[in-house]
Amino acid sequence: MTYRKIPRQPDGDYSLAAIKARRQFIEAASGASLPHTSAFSFDPETVSGNCENLLGTCQLPIGVAGPLRINGEHASGDFFIPLATTEGTLVASFNRGMKAITASGGITTTVFDDYMQRAPAFKFRSARDVKQFLLWMETHIEEIKREAESTSSVAKLAFIQKWPIHNTLYMRWNFSTGDAAGQNMVSRATDHACRWILSNYPGEIVFYAFSGGLDTDKKHSHINNFSSRGKRVVAELVLKKEVMATLLRTDAKTIQRLRDISHQGSLLAGASYTGGQSANAIASFFIATGQDEANVVESHAGQTFTEVMENGDLYWSWTLPSIIVASYGGGTSLATQRECLEMMDCFSKGKAKKLAEIAASVVAAGDISIANAIAAGEFVNAHETYGRNR
Repeated sequence: MTYRKIPRQPDGDYSLAAIKARRQFIEAASGASLPHTSAFSFDPETVSGNCENLLGTCQLPIGVAGPLRINGEHASGDFFIPLATTEGTLVASFNRGMKAITASGGITTTVFDDYMQRAPAFKFRSARDVKQFLLWMETHIEEIKREAESTSSVAKLAFIQKWPIHNTLYMRWNFSTGDAAGQNMVSRATDHACRWILSNYPGEIVFYAFSGGLDTDKKHSHINNFSSRGKRVVAELVLKKEVMATLLRTDAKTIQRLRDISHQGSLLAGASYTGGQSANAIASFFIATGQDEANVVESHAGQTFTEVMENGDLYWSWTLPSIIVASYGGGTSLATQRECLEMMDCFSKGKAKKLAEIAASVVAAGDISIANAIAAGEFVNAHETYGRNR
């Protein structure tokens, strides 16, 4: 069998010539024609650090929804929201939810925790050795913190969670990472500090695992409900009964009955989210704004709560404990993604918490729309009308 190697140019792999060579190679190998894949408007050199073996671009439709009124700590005002998707009805549905939020006076957002983790583990001969190490670690925490933070001008080690299990110490190192998502930043910091420990601890550490699994990087986990990976955001609003009657064609009691049933069903299913469609919101928003799309797994999880008020309005709240977003670094500087961030004034340093509040508000808009569509008996017809590209 002949191994056909993808063409690379070590001294100019992001040049137009290198991209053309790869395209011709793939066209010859597959028999497919790639005129759309190879068409793009940005400087390919800007992709260095974001994608290897660059072949072209995936031209995904971007719709816009809004205005969405947010009364947040960091996001305040009316926003038009870019959503990248191929799912018909999605943008229209979110647009309706945003209209309901805005007509009800807006949604209030609050940011609580803001940490990124790495979870190393040390194996010892016995549990007694684990305890001796913990005593040593406590007396050397300032040195450990100094070593970790020496690798970055941004990352700050806030605290370390520790769980002795058998003869192994599992840990979760929690860092603040500014306006970056921070996974690479905290990986470098944690590994550097752990290697300092290996060189300076007077006892025996049998084995060092850079990741013991408790960081749950790009995996959903129950621990993130209590120990936030990313930003913990609570979004809440009072959905006015007049808005529900005229725009959504429902009422608070009907939505509450539906929510009581669907919430219980979510618990029975073991779902990671008890609302309607958070992954739709997070995925389309993340792709449009240059976030790491795999972080949809952590970021979509959360809890929702509704309560009928005495006047017939509906209190609705969302707690999203692990929204992982960046307003700086990673894919945020790519041409299209930067434009989408600039639509909301969310590009550059100092904007990550604002972006997290907007993301949570988009989740709310989607849930409001889908729940009311189901309650009003309009869900299936809406998808048949707008969502079928035959």
